[in-house]
Amino acid sequence: MTPPRPDTGAALPPVAPEVFAAAVESLTTRLRRRLDPAVEALAATPVEIAEDGTYGVRCGEDAWVTLTPGPSGTVTSPDQAHCTCLLSPRCLHRTAVLGASPIAAATPSRAEGTPPAPDPPSEPSAPTEPSVPPEPSVPPEPSVPPEPSVPPEPSVPPEPAARTASSALTAEPVPPAAAARPSDEQVRAAGGLWRAGSAVLAAGAAAAGAVPQAELLRAAHTARLAGLHRAESAALGVVRQVRAARDAQGAHRAHRPGELVAALRELLLVTHRLKAADPDPELIGGVPRPHRPDRPLRLYGVCREPVVGPGGTGGVVTHVVDDTGRWYTLRDVGPGGPARARRAGTAHLSLRSFLSDHERVSRGGLVVTGAVVAPDGRLLAEPGVRATFAAGRPWAGAVPPAAVPDGAGHAPPLTRCEVEIVAADGEEVLVRVLTGGAPGPTLRLAPAHRHPALAHTANLRRLGACPGLRVRVLGRVDPGRVTTLRPLAVGPVPGAGATTLRLPAPWRDRADLGYDLLGDEHFPPEAPCPPPPTLAHGRTVDSPLRRVRDLVELAVTGGRRAAAEPARDSDRRGHVAALRRGGFATGADLFAALGAVAARRPRDAFGRPAGDDRDHYAAQWLATAVYLAGTEAALGRGLWHG
Repeated sequence: MTPPRPDTGAALPPVAPEVFAAAVESLTTRLRRRLDPAVEALAATPVEIAEDGTYGVRCGEDAWVTLTPGPSGTVTSPDQAHCTCLLSPRCLHRTAVLGASPIAAATPSRAEGTPPAPDPPSEPSAPTEPSVPPEPSVPPEPSVPPEPSVPPEPSVPPEPAARTASSALTAEPVPPAAAARPSDEQVRAAGGLWRAGSAVLAAGAAAAGAVPQAELLRAAHTARLAGLHRAESAALGVVRQVRAARDAQGAHRAHRPGELVAALRELLLVTHRLKAADPDPELIGGVPRPHRPDRPLRLYGVCREPVVGPGGTGGVVTHVVDDTGRWYTLRDVGPGGPARARRAGTAHLSLRSFLSDHERVSRGGLVVTGAVVAPDGRLLAEPGVRATFAAGRPWAGAVPPAAVPDGAGHAPPLTRCEVEIVAADGEEVLVRVLTGGAPGPTLRLAPAHRHPALAHTANLRRLGACPGLRVRVLGRVDPGRVTTLRPLAVGPVPGAGATTLRLPAPWRDRADLGYDLLGDEHFPPEAPCPPPPTLAHGRTVDSPLRRVRDLVELAVTGGRRAAAEPARDSDRRGHVAALRRGGFATGADLFAALGAVAARRPRDAFGRPAGDDRDHYAAQWLATAVYLAGTEAALGRGLWHG
């Protein structure tokens, strides 16, 4: 999203994808080359909001761009964007302002003659194995017995890539006709999205400027007209992640490439199957809509999570769970960065007429009638919603031990496990997962946020100073390191006696690591705290598939040229051999094949470029990314849930 402007704190309104795509298409070739610098120059330009709700941006002495959003707050028509320069509407100023605006969310298409696509079922069946992209690299070899500290490669096929939150979120049933093959129009639209997505992948986020983004947005609009809602939403997600990566690069902020990997994987996987006329109705998808549960919600507080987002945003998300194990969130996020995230932990929480604070709700509970739940699990303050405070319950009973599959789009569940502290490793902590009360593999806890305004780092440092302590941990597995958990809260292990935490009664057996500061009084004086063990020099605890993930992420951030570097690296054979020693023969083959395909450039007899094998490269990257996602998910279940 567009960061708040420094002078006014205002942000530009969302713009429909087709409006920006049409503006880029109207530019001359010379102006297109100047578009990216023009968009970047607007980052420090203030936005003025008039009393009639129009947005104005000064782009020069004689250029004043005005955006007039519709009733929905979104610019949905080219007529709602004007510039005072002589070249308008085919001018650089107008297009740059549209490019600096956030992309509007997917909306239903009601094009004449195009029936609306059916929505998927509210509880879809288990996802099937994705079709294999064309020209598979090399057949997988028999797995090699793993080293004792690394789990073996799963024998089952890896799960398909995790879908974005906008896929399969509505509760309307699918009519029988939904199982039919995609129409010719839908196949063509999917092919256009595949080509646009492949171009973004080949260029990488660093080089995917406004023009490649506009091509992808135009293909997304075509997919919407064809009723391909899931593919359209995936394309919009890719554009948002590409913009976030480019903004982070320009402002020297941190950005997790795993989010861009997930977005591109979803787009390419869905479009690859659709252009092959796969009849799976879940590939069509539906526009995510908030829904009202058919009964009151009895919710139990779990924990508070500080949020520090792009563009200087900050706040808090309070996680709650119902009796069935489904997760919901109450969030308060706005401009202010880490300082606001710290203050929001005890700030007021309002849900229509209900008024409390995040700390009280996170340790208590709610009864919500007439609830309105967003596709991502947020509880919305819509008319008719009523909430009352209710008693909570002990943490052991409130938090489910594992994820509960949920087709209604609720908030992603967190991981709960019991661990024993091994040693501190800088700002991180090495732990052993307790499975059945016995020590298991040695893994790592890392701060969810390292900003000094939040307490994560200080609390982990205090826990790491007490080896032998047993704690219950609730957190999120790091998407880039399956052996790393980023904890949000900790609590005592039932029945552990003098080897676990002693938290005050008002904390309800939990300490939110971002807000509550652990002190000496929370550790039993008789707890065993032997001298920390000496770690072997250079010892690390990391994902056994780190090499594959590094290459997959390098491909989406730096493009095809960057992905080709491992093929020229003298250590490539060492990386492949290490994967095979760990029991990941398929991963080794895919690692080698992706680097080789990225480095290959077809040429004719005279040495000139011959054709474009971009499809082959995209298919090879997709095969590697799908394997990585499925295998790491299986490893995570085995490591953190026994």
